[in-house]
Amino acid sequence: MNSYGTLFRITLYGESHQPAIGVIIDGMPAGITIDHRLIDQDMKKRQPGAIGTTPRKEADEVNILSGVFNGKSTGSPIHLMIENTNIKSQDYEHLKHHPRPGHADFVASKKYHGFHDYRGGGRFSGRLTAAIVAAGAVAKMVIPFKLSHELVQLGTLTDMTKIDEYLLNIAEQKDSVGGIIEVKALGLPVGLGEPFFQKLDAEIAKMMFSIPSVKGVEFGLGFRGIDFMGSQTNDLIIDQEGRTKTNHSGGVTGGISNGNELVFRVMIKPTSSIGKGQETYDFSEGKVTELLIGGRHDVAIARRAGIVLENALAIVLADQYLILQAYK
Repeated sequence: MNSYGTLFRITLYGESHQPAIGVIIDGMPAGITIDHRLIDQDMKKRQPGAIGTTPRKEADEVNILSGVFNGKSTGSPIHLMIENTNIKSQDYEHLKHHPRPGHADFVASKKYHGFHDYRGGGRFSGRLTAAIVAAGAVAKMVIPFKLSHELVQLGTLTDMTKIDEYLLNIAEQKDSVGGIIEVKALGLPVGLGEPFFQKLDAEIAKMMFSIPSVKGVEFGLGFRGIDFMGSQTNDLIIDQEGRTKTNHSGGVTGGISNGNELVFRVMIKPTSSIGKGQETYDFSEGKVTELLIGGRHDVAIARRAGIVLENALAIVLADQYLILQAYK
């Protein structure tokens, strides 16, 4: 429901326009140095400011309310809280009867019988990913792996040196575009993951699909593997350490890390809230009418989603790493 993990477990709370959002981390080993500067660095990577990102700017200051003493984890739950200070809830009043296409407005109203907080997307908002970034920054302090991410495509654009020009054009059209982000982890040992219901790639995919706007995840060659034969896609083992000639599997074999670099790509859909008028059903009018969406939204949410995916991966790897240590 609102929690993820076995030994490194997070519980996410809050909504977009409530006073605060946050996360509680349970299972953090005692004695780990908690460097607040590293948390702040990752939080800044998620913030808007570049062309094509939302005008809504939050300070995103992470308050550590428990579980840390004298700069070290105590072994008790760590509570990370982030205040929401830049809120304009009036922009969302009409969504009670005129739900936005592509958003969770309609399904949320049905599932929660109208009691949900619809402001800014409420519980479904990308605002909650700030807490994921904070938790992931702490998770990185547990794992001895090097994580990275790279935006490799934005809409039809593959030349990332032309992002600003491309997004200005999309913004003029009052529209949005999606993107593809490649995420990597270097230094994984052989053995993370299980053969069936806790496969490493399945756990990662589950976490990635928990992030708003994610619509696709592929490992290694992914769907491109359809163009090759088995003799071309097999990763040939070339030494007694299990090192392979290629890494078409993306670092996971049989659901278990194989010692190669972990490589996967995530497709982020175009932002659903756009400036263009859209003809969609109005429940108060009982007919299809034009919907004009207010609020402040990204032309390309993928432009600042990379750190979210990277830190979400860190949460999965921290859990899997502690499980592996427990087995040992």
